[in-house]
Amino acid sequence: MSTERSPWAALGALCVGFFMILLDMTIVAVANPVIMTGLHTDMSSVIWVTSAYLLTYAVPLLITGRLGDRFGQKYLYLGGLAVFTLASLWCGMAGDIGSLIAARAVQGLGAALMAPQTMAVIGRIFPWDKRGAAMGVWGGVAGVATLVGPILGGVLIDSGGWQWIFYVNLPIGVVALALGAWLIPSLPTSSHSFDILGMIMVAVGMSALVFGIQQGNTYHWAGWVWGLIVGGLVILALFLVYQGRTKNEPLVPLGLFRDRNFALGNVATCALGAAMTSQMVPSYFYLQAVRELSPTKAALVFAPMAVVTMFLSPVVGRLSDKLPPRYLPTFGFALFAVALLWFISLATPTGSIALMCVMATLCGVASACIWAPLTATALRNLPLQQLGAASGIYNTTRQVGSVLGSAVVGALITARMTAHSLPTASSDEGGHLPSLIKAPYASALTESLYLTVGLLVICGIATAFFTAGKPAGAPASPVVEAKAEAKAV
Repeated sequence: MSTERSPWAALGALCVGFFMILLDMTIVAVANPVIMTGLHTDMSSVIWVTSAYLLTYAVPLLITGRLGDRFGQKYLYLGGLAVFTLASLWCGMAGDIGSLIAARAVQGLGAALMAPQTMAVIGRIFPWDKRGAAMGVWGGVAGVATLVGPILGGVLIDSGGWQWIFYVNLPIGVVALALGAWLIPSLPTSSHSFDILGMIMVAVGMSALVFGIQQGNTYHWAGWVWGLIVGGLVILALFLVYQGRTKNEPLVPLGLFRDRNFALGNVATCALGAAMTSQMVPSYFYLQAVRELSPTKAALVFAPMAVVTMFLSPVVGRLSDKLPPRYLPTFGFALFAVALLWFISLATPTGSIALMCVMATLCGVASACIWAPLTATALRNLPLQQLGAASGIYNTTRQVGSVLGSAVVGALITARMTAHSLPTASSDEGGHLPSLIKAPYASALTESLYLTVGLLVICGIATAFFTAGKPAGAPASPVVEAKAEAKAV
């Protein structure tokens, strides 16, 4: 295989595993009601099927990014992939809710080992002026996986039961392991020291913050929940102070944030993570509860977004290498906000489903303009030896945004339901809403979507200040230069 083709082959191998962990993040949402019935559990317990995964995925990301720098991104990726695949088998075989929650927690750890390595490897094997095209492919995979999940989940549940949403990971995982071992290069490592105290602080702070946010609604925002959230924020603040003063190599190199694109990229990806979760929750509730669509049919309304993202992302990625970095993501966020405002106007008890599909197509164009250019620009000016740490920070920021978006939109929907005087039990025995409350129910859901619009505006403002220019000392071949640096050391 020629050197010129090797990076693209490695990218293909990375995308298989990346597709699987993103697919798993959305496919479970469709299965929650069936899991609750099948395992004879309650709503509070079944929520932990998602929350356990979210916690163990978010908390270790900063650490796993640095571990990739030290021990090699390839080996951390393959190890995480093996853990994720075996945990998927455990999930499918779980006979009670406790076992399933434990298996999902292990799945999240596997995903946390994998996620930062994909971005770091792409950044190291592609020259800076080709990273946009590579991230275009990566962004297309991300967009498709997160939207195909609900559709595939509905089909698998209807045909074989909820266990198959986990069993489907087994053949994908085996293929991903084989391709990864064969095609992903073993890149030079950096001799990093490990900030043990920093690791403990970020793990405790993130765990407290994420747990508090996730469980706030469940426990009616009790005092101890707020104590966890405030305590987590205080610990994370102390962590940042400590990172700035430590004499050892910090877990989070705060100097990375001196790069404007990286700092603004983290603001945008945090708001984007919050926007995506805050958009999907009320949208699917509207389609299933108000319009009485099945989970599969509801997901098909957003299928044009997946299709357009898949085909357009590689094209946009190549284009992003030639345009100033602020143009495409800023346009994408503006288009996404406009499309969402259109959806809000359509989302009535009798709104046109066909026009909603057109709206989803516009969202696909917007998504293609966002994911790849945003990531490529955030990382483009950073030193090669810090890409692992930077990828961990970037992924953590997006994941924390997702947690915050999920928690806030849940609280907002509840508040809007109360404002419209909607009853707590608002469906009949068949699971349908009474006709009289469909209009206020739709209004409560769509009013919560203005949160998403506001978040997208924040994203657009952040990316509008991206700077152009070739990174200082950008090499023609990052791998060659990295090997030369390692040899010199």
